[in-house]
Formats: sequence, structure tokens, C-alpha cells
Amino acid sequence: MYTVASGTRMHARINESLSSKTSRIGDRFTATVTDPVYSTTGAVLIPNGSTLIGRVDNVQPAKKGGNPGAIDVSFVSLKLPNGRTRVINGTLTDLSADDAKSDAEGTARGDKTKHRKLIFIGGGGAGGAILGAAIGGGKGALIGGLLGAGGGFLGERFTKGEEAKVNSGTEFGVYLNQPITLPKFTEVTP
Repeated sequence: MYTVASGTRMHARINESLSSKTSRIGDRFTATVTDPVYSTTGAVLIPNGSTLIGRVDNVQPAKKGGNPGAIDVSFVSLKLPNGRTRVINGTLTDLSADDAKSDAEGTARGDKTKHRKLIFIGGGGAGGAILGAAIGGGKGALIGGLLGAGGGFLGERFTKGEEAKVNSGTEFGVYLNQPITLPKFTEVTP
């Protein structure tokens, strides 16, 4: 048995679209692992093509005054191509390399967080979803980066803000908050 350490960042691609207009708390969705995760000895533990099951934890539809919609998600399960499953505790994060996790943004507010917990925030004329770092329980958000096509002005508006829309195929990182134990991956479960 091998351990995938807490703090491991997996690269994933969402398999269906999410929207702050239609998503509800408790909704489940899937994402596909796009890069394998290896043990320290080089054994494949989580191959690309593995499925992550995500859960919508909070939804804020867009509001008048230019307030964008937001979707907060977590990842609760991992299913390998051979059928083996594990319960996980994962959060949405960016795709940056693990060795770049202690930059100024990641250590803002002086806490011991080694990654930025992110939420999807609406914005952009082309419907791109913006990742924002969750601050104070997700109440406010900083613009962290851009996912999808195009960006837009997020200033104060007299019209309704953009809904958070995450299109199928959008790539992001999943940060493991707790370690998981797995055997070396084999094609067929014994």
C-alpha cells in the first residue's frame, strides 16, 4: 500500500457544465484526472482517466448591482479505471506547481495555508469562469485567475452580474486535504 500525501495537487477536467443559475447545494458532478499521480518510488497510484466525484457546497446566483454568481465545490470520492474507489477530502485550487505554493497570494493573511482554496466566480463577456480565492468563508473574493474563454470588466454595474458558468472541459487543480492510501494501480482489481 502507498500513501498519496495531504497537499497533493491533482490535475482534472470537469465532465459536465455547472452554473450558479441552475446548480443547487448538494448537486454531484464528475471530473477526470488528466495527469497520473505517482508514489515516491515511481509507481502509478492514480492513473489519468480516473474519476473524481465533486459536490456543490454553496451557490450564489448573480444579483443586480453587478454582483457575479459564485459556486463553491469540494471533491468527495475518487474512482480508478479498475473500479477501486476511495473517499477523499479535496478542494478546488489552481493548476500551479506544488513547489510554487508559498507565493505571496498563497500566504496572504499570515495563515499556514499552503494552497489557495478557490471558488468559481462569474465574469467575462464570453462566459469564462473566473477563479477567486475564498476569503472569510467565501463571503468576499479576490480575482485569482481566468478559466475558459475571455475575461471582462467586473466593476460596479447597474445590471445583473454575470453568472458563474463552468463549461465541460474546464481544467483546474484538486488539492487533497487529507492523505489517502492506495495499492499500486493495476488494470484489474484482484
